[in-house]
Amino acid sequence: MPDVVVAPPTPSPRLIDRALRRITGVWRDMASSVSRDEGESVEAQMRACLDGRGGEVSARNRAAKLAETYLSLDADGQKAFLRSIASFDADDAQITKSYQALHDARDDATRAAAKSTLRRMLEPPRQRLLTQFTTIPDGMKFLVELRNTLLGLTKSDPMLAALEADLRGMLANWFDVGFLELKRIDWASPAALLEKLMQYEAVHEIKSWRDLKNRLDSDRRCYAFFHPRMPDEPLIFVEVALVKGLAGSVQRLLDEDAPVQNPHEADTAIFYSISNCQRGLAGISFVNFLIKRVVHELGGEFANLKTFATLSPIPGFRRWLDKKLTEEETTLLTDEEASALAVFEPGTNGTASLKALLARKNWVEDTAILKALDPVLVRICARYLLAEGQGKRAQDPVAHFHLSNGARVERINMEADISTKGVKESATMMVNYLYDPNKIEAYHEDYAGEGRRHASTVVRKLARGWV
Repeated sequence: MPDVVVAPPTPSPRLIDRALRRITGVWRDMASSVSRDEGESVEAQMRACLDGRGGEVSARNRAAKLAETYLSLDADGQKAFLRSIASFDADDAQITKSYQALHDARDDATRAAAKSTLRRMLEPPRQRLLTQFTTIPDGMKFLVELRNTLLGLTKSDPMLAALEADLRGMLANWFDVGFLELKRIDWASPAALLEKLMQYEAVHEIKSWRDLKNRLDSDRRCYAFFHPRMPDEPLIFVEVALVKGLAGSVQRLLDEDAPVQNPHEADTAIFYSISNCQRGLAGISFVNFLIKRVVHELGGEFANLKTFATLSPIPGFRRWLDKKLTEEETTLLTDEEASALAVFEPGTNGTASLKALLARKNWVEDTAILKALDPVLVRICARYLLAEGQGKRAQDPVAHFHLSNGARVERINMEADISTKGVKESATMMVNYLYDPNKIEAYHEDYAGEGRRHASTVVRKLARGWV
């Protein structure tokens, strides 16, 4: 999640090089059987592929040759290659002719035939060319990476933007959740897959193999969606801790030295990290389905599980709060809160006291300051989560994600992430978002339709006056 992270870390060069050596070796063997002129341009190879010259096998081998050529190019060469694909657009004259035939149709049969012809004319040939890549080994992964590249080029190039839109629509169909396979990943999974898990984790860095083993222990679960045409590449994965009660600290949750719990005694499943693995599938969401599937899987395995919740970051909180403090917003603190904080910063008052305390380098290590800040920051955070935003959308990206997927804000935890990142982004706070299987759809509809943000009674009371 932004605790689903849509853009994962870039895979290590070692992983990429290993994959490319394997893939291009296969493509090279396929391409070697294609008879072609030595001076044949890339555009000519694309046209031959589209024309099906030499039959299906030849077309597949030509697609392999094109893919191999693309990977051998530098960034400028790849952009030119993509513009060549984009140039295979629908024919304006044929579209006009087909539209006129539809306009002139006088009976249902003629009109139906004209519509069918017009639909064919509107489909750009580049879509058929892109489809050819699915016929080669690892062709689906190649197309996902192709879109990843396109996403960085579309703002400055309308032709590439059109190509990206075509490819996005095709990938959305090919990666429909009905085609995906949910698999559990454990310590016995292939080493290559475990290595990818470490690389793709984008919420809480997996620091070592020992750390990974801890996350895959008997009181932990990890599930991922896979596509049949990309069986070795996770699309998205979720890490779950099986515990008693809501977890309020990610450091304790991931403590490698903590004793392993009996999962059959757990009453709560904590989803503490969800990471999208494929940049090229950005905007094609699997998360809602993943959560529902995992809730179903866990509920079937562990009868005692009653609560399904997250322990999620609040990445935008400090940025928002710092802006409010700079603006010296007078409604941010109550008079009692302002007086309590001024004790630690003589000579200041109101928001200036809070701003000065948060500016201290080691404020997290001062027990007295933490005690004073706890109720203040938790209350302000409740406002941030439930009242702040643009239109119907919550301002915090993680809050928006969970609320749009049918969760409610259950609890705000101080000192939940005392890492440097946690202090900087959220003043150590994290949120438990609760997923009630019986209310997920209703909560989703309320947020998507009216912008209504569901929360527990406790959190809603904290935001009273703002919500």
